Amino acid sequence: MRYYSTRGETGYVTAAEAIMKGLAPDGGLYVPTDQAASFTIENLPTGSYQEIAYNIFKPYLTDFSPTEIEDAINAAYNTKNFDHLAIAPLHKLSDKLFVLELWHGPTYAFKDIALQILPHLLTTAMQKTGGKTEIIILTATSGDTGKSALAGFRDIPGIKIIVYFPKNGVSEVQKLQMTTQEGNNVMVAAVEGNFDDIQTGIKQIFSDHKLAADLERAGYRLSSANSINWGRLLPQIVYYFSAYNSLIQQEALQPGEKINFVVPTGNFGNILAGYYARQLGLPINRLICAANRNNVLTDFINSGIYDSNRPLYLTPSPSMDILISSNLERLLFELTGHDSERLAAWMQELKKCGKYQIDRPTLQNLQELFWSDYADDDETLQSIAAVYKSDHYLIDTHTAVGKAVLAKYLSRNKDSCPTIILSTASPFKFTGSVIKALFSEGRFEESSELELLKILAFETGTTVPANLADLDQKSVKHKQVIARETMLDHLLSSLNPGWLEN
Repeated sequence: MRYYSTRGETGYVTAAEAIMKGLAPDGGLYVPTDQAASFTIENLPTGSYQEIAYNIFKPYLTDFSPTEIEDAINAAYNTKNFDHLAIAPLHKLSDKLFVLELWHGPTYAFKDIALQILPHLLTTAMQKTGGKTEIIILTATSGDTGKSALAGFRDIPGIKIIVYFPKNGVSEVQKLQMTTQEGNNVMVAAVEGNFDDIQTGIKQIFSDHKLAADLERAGYRLSSANSINWGRLLPQIVYYFSAYNSLIQQEALQPGEKINFVVPTGNFGNILAGYYARQLGLPINRLICAANRNNVLTDFINSGIYDSNRPLYLTPSPSMDILISSNLERLLFELTGHDSERLAAWMQELKKCGKYQIDRPTLQNLQELFWSDYADDDETLQSIAAVYKSDHYLIDTHTAVGKAVLAKYLSRNKDSCPTIILSTASPFKFTGSVIKALFSEGRFEESSELELLKILAFETGTTVPANLADLDQKSVKHKQVIARETMLDHLLSSLNPGWLEN
């Protein structure tokens, strides 16, 4: 399997090279040149999470040996890194509705599933490509990717990681998870701007060919831990198959029966993995794209017009506070039959005008599989309260967006397919909003977000996750705040012997 850019201006690369580079030199995203052979209903991957992962990875990582793939999987998906044997267990809400808990990793967010294995894929890719330079991982985060990447890459030899997050765009728990991160190869900085500003800045850095040459001469090479990296996206395909297999094992689903997935998403990577799962043969009926008040994706799926010229709202679901969804580029490339010229024109319009409109045939292809709506802040909190009242089950704000949007979907569509909501984070990562949803207004308004961790656990009879319980006892190691225009200067000034000195 080889890979090439969605923009069509670079040549073919191996899986190892695509993972090493992250973003293609022409600014596009790497995609497989061919569709991996689809599974039939009779031979869908089954077994443990690790066995399913191996069967998904193998056709995409053809330049990796079976042993290299197995070693990476076993190093990532184990009881040391995840607190549940299933890695991504299902919780049943009703006979037709299930929640896929993707937050049992070390940082309690779904990003852990990809970012626990990416360092192992990347270090193997380094060996295969003969790279002798030091890898610098640049990562933009709207909350969860940053901590998951820091945890995954901590103290990995030959790699340094720099994470940028919006100063006022993450929860207090998310911020402390990142700024208290230990490790001799990590750096974190807050940026005075929003996630889209940071993501755009990082893409500009990756697209600077002179900078790349200068860095390589100095012994450095840039890569990414965001979902623009194929090595981030590939592992996310696995849990779609794992969830389907779990339903069959529980006799809640017959082999071959179609299923819906509801995916709360902002950058479109999580739901794009579902698209690739369907391409591989998983019988998915609908992928329901759940947006928050920043509903640029909903408008796009319903109209074919992508327009980022709108205010960015800070919502209770901050990891979805995004207006430029990078991974949508990969989907459009697939839906147009790999028409890089058309895709590049749309992306140029987005860069120049902040908007673009796709043609009707592409829109029809999009709407055959994807459906979308959004939940505002009040609907999000109401969804948390409703699920807890009916099932005594806690969900976070992003999962609540999914539940609220599913209700809208079912009210407008006659669809009896079993449905799985992807739960992307532990409710304890967003205690302020969860507390507000569950209890009378003002009851705990004087409490800090860290105090609310213990309050939420006590009031609901649950337990604060171990790695969050002691956040207030950890020292803040990363205090830098930079302007969005100075990201490149910050990067360059960081690449010296004292780069971890704040």
